[in-house]
Amino acid sequence: MDSTGVPSNYRVRLDNDLLLGALVYAASISTYLDMRRQGFDISAVRYEDLVARPLDMCRVILEFCRLPVSLAELAVKAFDVDSQNISAVARSKIGHFKEPQLTRHTRAKLNDLLTQFGTPLIGEPGVVDGTLSSVL
Repeated sequence: MDSTGVPSNYRVRLDNDLLLGALVYAASISTYLDMRRQGFDISAVRYEDLVARPLDMCRVILEFCRLPVSLAELAVKAFDVDSQNISAVARSKIGHFKEPQLTRHTRAKLNDLLTQFGTPLIGEPGVVDGTLSSVL
């Protein structure tokens, strides 16, 4: 930590369109893993799993939270609603942005950052300790 109160590993030169997202991801996963090591009863959910198997994953999440699994279908219906509809990141506002190009150089730079945080690299499954799964 320096005089600004920002941890030094969070100081990154944002020289490409993907770096900020990778930094947020890396910091979040790193903090999550630290909390698990400290004994917090938390688990992760992969976005890819929610998209691929929304009903199954909602059941798993509800069960983990000790909530009625019967609410899973309602949870899946909620995915159709844009929870950010009145914000600057509403689907209607960001849906027209072109996906940034992932060059070999950018991928290497992002993977260097992810390595510093001890998180899965681009191209890896992204499953960390405690990730909930609907696969039996």
